Amino acid sequence: MRLRLPERFVNDIGIDLGTANMLVHVRGRGVVLSEPSIIAIDRRDKSVVAVGHQAKAMLGRTPEHIEVIRPLKAGVIADFDAAQMLMRQIVAKLPGQGILRQSRMVIGVPYGVTPVEERAVREAATQAGAQAVYLVQEPMAAAIGAGLPIHEPGGHVVVDLGGGTTEVAVISLSGIVLCQSGRIAGDDLNEAIIQYLKKQHNMLVGERRAEEIKLTLGARRASGEPQRIEVKGSDVVARVPKVIVITEDEVREAVQDCVAGIVATVRSSLERTPPEIAADMVDSGIVLTGGGALLTGLDEIIHKETHLPVTIAAEPLSCVARGLGALLGDIGLLERVALHR
Repeated sequence: MRLRLPERFVNDIGIDLGTANMLVHVRGRGVVLSEPSIIAIDRRDKSVVAVGHQAKAMLGRTPEHIEVIRPLKAGVIADFDAAQMLMRQIVAKLPGQGILRQSRMVIGVPYGVTPVEERAVREAATQAGAQAVYLVQEPMAAAIGAGLPIHEPGGHVVVDLGGGTTEVAVISLSGIVLCQSGRIAGDDLNEAIIQYLKKQHNMLVGERRAEEIKLTLGARRASGEPQRIEVKGSDVVARVPKVIVITEDEVREAVQDCVAGIVATVRSSLERTPPEIAADMVDSGIVLTGGGALLTGLDEIIHKETHLPVTIAAEPLSCVARGLGALLGDIGLLERVALHR
């Protein structure tokens, strides 16, 4: 039996528990927090040194006794203790006093979450202070956040491009008709950039630097003249500091195989779509959400491969969090779309 709490005592919180970033939506306030899903822990006494942006800045720069951890892999909890500490620390940053007193949490999870992974998320949320926990599949939350009329019988396709997974979902009548997850996502783009620089420029860079390159050049909208930036790293052979200049064309070349993998996931999902819903897609098209939606030219490539209209949702990075926020204001819909096991 699901716990129900009196409205006057409830602090409703929606958490997009992403592999790369954690966004928190508080009912009545909107998205109030967006932090990297990273935590730094002192190995000696297991105390928390930093979380979010501060922990991310420590990547590759910590002494031996400090460990920087990403507790989530492919959208699910890989390190339970670190995830629980991260959630507690992130929620503690929320504005206002007593935010966790008798709180109700709605958390976004990947479509293919297993019962074991689901239980880990619920337990982490409970340990972080939640009194009632609802889990909602991220593609559904993304569709709601993108403003799609999910309650209608017509089919709608949402492609949620996160840090750990790419999920392609066909939604109709407030339910997911089919969903396919691809393991190629934002983290793979970072790794592709690292390998490209190593192979083409004999330079070693870390994950944090690769993400900066992706966000600066890869996510820039196409312009007349290619953009370029200065990149600092280490020479592969001499192991001394090195500086090079790369262009957005090089970043595009570096990630082209990853983009092909994402497009293949979309095509595979469309091939499995029932005919009646496929007919609806001719008009409704495909909506891109998540950070990967900002990758330059991705919408045009998907349009070329599928011959369907492709649009990028407004503020794609926060679609899941905004969708969870909308569910906080519609408990009836939340009960229908939440996972029940």
